[in-house]
Amino acid sequence: MKRMIAAILLIAVAAVGGFAQEKVTLTVMNYQQADQAGYPEDVKIWQDFQAANPDITLNIEVLFNDPYHQKLQAYAAAGTMPDVFYVWPGARSAVIHEKKLAKDLNQLLGAAYLKDFSASATNPANQLGGYMAMLPQSFTYTSVMYVNTKLLADNGFKPPKTYADLKKMVPKLKAKGIAVAMLPNKDAWPMQSCLFSTVVGRMAGDDFLDAILAGKAKFTDKPFVAALEVIQNLYKDGILSREDVQIGYGEAAGMFASGKAAIYIDGDWRAGAYITDKASGKALISPAAQDKDFALMPFPAIPGEKNRGVVSAVAGTGWAVSASLPAGSAKEKAATRLIQYLYSNDVQAIRFNTGAYVPTRKGVKADVEPLVAKVPVFYAENPATCYVIDGVLDPAVYNVINDGLIAIGLGTKTAAQVAAETQAAFESWKASK
Repeated sequence: MKRMIAAILLIAVAAVGGFAQEKVTLTVMNYQQADQAGYPEDVKIWQDFQAANPDITLNIEVLFNDPYHQKLQAYAAAGTMPDVFYVWPGARSAVIHEKKLAKDLNQLLGAAYLKDFSASATNPANQLGGYMAMLPQSFTYTSVMYVNTKLLADNGFKPPKTYADLKKMVPKLKAKGIAVAMLPNKDAWPMQSCLFSTVVGRMAGDDFLDAILAGKAKFTDKPFVAALEVIQNLYKDGILSREDVQIGYGEAAGMFASGKAAIYIDGDWRAGAYITDKASGKALISPAAQDKDFALMPFPAIPGEKNRGVVSAVAGTGWAVSASLPAGSAKEKAATRLIQYLYSNDVQAIRFNTGAYVPTRKGVKADVEPLVAKVPVFYAENPATCYVIDGVLDPAVYNVINDGLIAIGLGTKTAAQVAAETQAAFESWKASK
């Protein structure tokens, strides 16, 4: 009898132990590219979590750029969302917000956890759905001029303060085979996100876009057409090269670092492309050169601009948890543990160190190279911000703008034509709602 009781107790203990170590599998969609700066560190972040959490198995799918968004849209349409996935706070991830496919992180993480993040990150008003579908890891300036001040000085120029200053550089630099400014646009989104949004903010303003959404203004009105004309003139005046339309996003950083252009236009996140790669020990731009030969600047003053000096910015990307996970379930608890790890001080310090972004988590310290250190200084010096187009307009509309900007770059369409196509797309989208 005693042996029987002992055996029953052993079985009970084993059962309890087995329950405590219940294995949970989480499907994860990660946004990353193998040739991006910080990729090896990203891989290690996931490996470290897996090693520290043997009861959680991560089934990770890694995609980048448009393939990521297309796959996420497909999952949403099929009703088979991953358990944890990467999300934009605005229209780029519209389906997630509008259909509430992500859990409210205010409720899932709680006030005690979220107090360690900036107010801009935890404000639900900064997200399309009006609730915290994701926690922004950063507040992102999408339009920054990376300026090779040494190259300009060697050719007798100072960093540009006006559009006219840019135009004056064209003859001399072009004669040497150097572009004044470079903005690769083969992938369609960079021009819209990294320059045109700022130009719209300068020429028209957020109020104008609000008026369009309210049906009180049109894309064919003068302010929006004038913004498109600025882009048209950048190509016509030779400040931007039409060849940029054929350059892929991943190619341009190396071209700029090798002196092919005096200025490179991109988002603040691109600082990470130039710093020292931990695996190889090499940098596209040496730390010493980052410090003394390069500067981060806003686009210079544009003739006729209404809002002087504004720069496009938006709450940054972050992680979401599928709304389909049952409340209180082992999967929800595992997903919460993963989210808390991804936003931990240690992981955010790694992200800051690799130049991915300046974290919204308060008090994150990291040993950063000079170009990355210049990013928060850029923020402080340029506090006036404006909308990012793909953060406020639906994909059905901003994709038409993206394609139109390519056509303007190629010289196959005028500003007026692109404005008319955008208005038609907007009216069609509104009618479908």
